[in-house]
Amino acid sequence: MKTEETDFGTVHIGRPEELFRMAVRLASEVAAKKGRGGWSIALTGGSTPKAFYQHAVRHGSFSPGLVHLGHWYVSDERVVPLSDPESNFGNADRLLLRPLGVLDAEKHPWRVDLPPEDAARIFNGPAGPGKGFDVCMLGLGEDAHTASLFPGSPLLEAPPKESFAAIEVPGKGWRLTITPAGLKHCGRILVLVTGEAKAKAVREVFGESGPVEEKPARLLKKCADRTHWLLDPAAAQGLE
Repeated sequence: MKTEETDFGTVHIGRPEELFRMAVRLASEVAAKKGRGGWSIALTGGSTPKAFYQHAVRHGSFSPGLVHLGHWYVSDERVVPLSDPESNFGNADRLLLRPLGVLDAEKHPWRVDLPPEDAARIFNGPAGPGKGFDVCMLGLGEDAHTASLFPGSPLLEAPPKESFAAIEVPGKGWRLTITPAGLKHCGRILVLVTGEAKAKAVREVFGESGPVEEKPARLLKKCADRTHWLLDPAAAQGLE
């Protein structure tokens, strides 16, 4: 695996299996520092995280102690039932949390049964994860969005002070998401990106100047000291 420091954070380039092992290692380091007080981790959605979950279960990557001291969230969510195949937390639960034996008390899905604004209010309140997560996993869309922060989002043009927000995305419906403020409060951010289809977005984030509103993942530059990009060679094509 190749590792290099950049203005956007630490970049690791390797095969998916290497990236998955690195993701667990980086999360475990944070959990170890938190000790018996417990730690929080936000998972993410998409095909690459699904492969990560299956790999982690198959290889026993998360130790029992790591699992049961954790509080498990997702960094963004569609407003659909957990049983829906589009649910980020639902997929994480089916593929990772249940096989690992994570207890219900350790699972913290968004309250998609409530109006979106109320669900965001809970996450921002005393019953939520606080201002951010100890470990926040993210992906990268082909349009360079991350979490549910899409190009042109009002959450980018006028960032709220709150760490979590509900936003109606044109053509995509309501989403619940961590905000730029929330990302600033996360202890460690892991951006897992694989596949040639993401290579253009990676190049645009790292190699071209321009407003965050056009390429939302550029906002992670402000969190570079805590951000790790986990890229396979296909996604890393064209990086210097």
